[in-house]
Amino acid sequence: MLKQKVIEIHGEKVIQGNEACSEAAIHVGCKFFAGYPITPSTEIIEYMSESLYKNEGMFIQMEDEISAMCAILGARWGGKKSMTATSGPGFTLMQEALGYGIVTETPTVVVNVQRGGPATGQPTFSSQQDVYQAKYGSHGDYEIICITPSSVQEMFDFTIKAFNLSEKYRTPVILLTDEIIGHMRERIIIPDCIEIEEKEYVKRCEEPFGRDDQHIPHAGNFFEGRNILVEGQLHDEKGRRIGHIAQKSGEFIRALTGKIRDNHKDLTDITYKYLEDADIAIIAFGSVVRSAERTVKMAREYGIKAGLIKVNIIWPFPEDEIYRLAGHIKTVIVPEMNMGKYCLEIERCLKKSKVISVPKLGGNIHKPMELFEIIKKEKNLQ
Repeated sequence: MLKQKVIEIHGEKVIQGNEACSEAAIHVGCKFFAGYPITPSTEIIEYMSESLYKNEGMFIQMEDEISAMCAILGARWGGKKSMTATSGPGFTLMQEALGYGIVTETPTVVVNVQRGGPATGQPTFSSQQDVYQAKYGSHGDYEIICITPSSVQEMFDFTIKAFNLSEKYRTPVILLTDEIIGHMRERIIIPDCIEIEEKEYVKRCEEPFGRDDQHIPHAGNFFEGRNILVEGQLHDEKGRRIGHIAQKSGEFIRALTGKIRDNHKDLTDITYKYLEDADIAIIAFGSVVRSAERTVKMAREYGIKAGLIKVNIIWPFPEDEIYRLAGHIKTVIVPEMNMGKYCLEIERCLKKSKVISVPKLGGNIHKPMELFEIIKKEKNLQ
C-alpha cells in the first residue's frame, strides 16, 4: 500500500547524481547503510554516513562488500530499511549474499555505479558492462528487478522507486547506474511529498512465508512475536528446509520467480518519444539515453522519422511493451557502453526488425553525431 510522506525541505536543488540517490534514500525511510568505499560510488557512502547520523539511522563501513551485503540483509530483518552501494569489483563480491537476499525474500536496495571492467578495470570511467551480471550474477533460478536512471532527477526518483518495489515484492532491487550519472551535477526538484510502499505486518503468523495470490510472501521482521526461520536453503511457508523434496522445491522456485514474472506489467517502465510515425528507432537505457535523445531530435530536424524508446526497468525484460512499441519499426538501433549485451534481448524480441548493435568501449559515451551517421546510412542519405 502506498502512503504519502510530506518532505519538509523540498524544492529545486543542484546536486550530484550519487548525492541525489542518497538524498532519496533518506526521504524514503532508509535507516541503515553498510558499505565499503569504491570508485565511482564513494560519494553515496560519504553522504549516507553523515545523513543517517542526522536522521537517527546507522552507518557502518564494513571490511568488504561481502560483509556489507550480509549486513543490510540482517538490518532489514531487524526492521530497518537498508541499502548498500558499490561498483564492479564490489558488486561481484556481493553476488552470493544477493542470492541469499533473493531466496529469503528480503527487501533491500543495492546500488551499482558501473565502471569499466573486468577486474579493477577502469575505476574512473563509465560503462554499462554489468547488465548481465545484474540479472545472472548469482547462481540458481531467480528473477531480479533492475532500474536504470539516465539523469540526476531520475537518480532521486528511481531510488525511491527501488525501495518501494523492494518492499512491495519482498526482494532485493538493483539500481544500476554508471559513473556518468553518478558524478554528473544537475538541477533537480525534490517534491513536497512522496509515496512510500508500506506493507501490513502480521505480527503473529504461523506461516511467515505464506503467499498472496501474486506469490508475494507476508511482511515480517524479527522481534515481533513471530516464529521466523530465515533460511538460505529452499524452504516452505514456515521456513523449514525442503531442498530434499523435489516437488516442493520446484514449487518454491516457481513462486519465487512467479512474483516477478507474473507481475511483469506492473514492472514495465518505458518512456518513448516520436514513435507514432517512426520507421527507425533507438532503444537505450541509462546515460546513453541522453545521446540517443539528442540524436532523435537531430534526425527529426533533418526530416527523418526517428523515435526513441527509453527503458527504465531493464529487468525483467519488458518484451511485450517493446514489441508493442517497436514491432512495426523497420530498423532499431541499440547503443550500449558494452559489447552489445542488451541488444541480444532486443533481437530476440523484434525478429521482424533489423536490429543494429552499437557497442561503445573504453569509457566514452556515444556521441549524438555517431548515432546520427548510422541513421543516415540506413536511410541512404549523405
